[in-house]
Amino acid sequence: VAANGLPGKHHFFISFDTSHPDARMADWLQERHPKEMTIVIQNWFENLEVTDDGFSVTLNFGNAPEPLYIPFDSLLTFVDPSVEFGIRFETGEEESAPVPIELEPDGKQESEAEIVKLDNFRK
Repeated sequence: VAANGLPGKHHFFISFDTSHPDARMADWLQERHPKEMTIVIQNWFENLEVTDDGFSVTLNFGNAPEPLYIPFDSLLTFVDPSVEFGIRFETGEEESAPVPIELEPDGKQESEAEIVKLDNFRK
């Protein structure tokens, strides 16, 4: 896609959280879209690069090319209308601290499960 563009009639509508701390865009775009922005990747885009954490792309805003960096963590929706595909990303609560496992006084983990021996069922 970065080298040859999108095949056929594919085009993407991508909504993302512009207030995400790692999202990067021109100040005027941030001011115009302080919470959320939807971009369209279709005919005119340049410098598409994908990393493990997000992607960067240059898009045309009023005949002015503007680079964007969009972290995957900031994605809200992804839609490709040409194939009637869409997905909404749910933002969950921050991960809670792991629940400590209580150990018996001898240091062994207390078991609430029943152990079943399969030997009784073998022929």
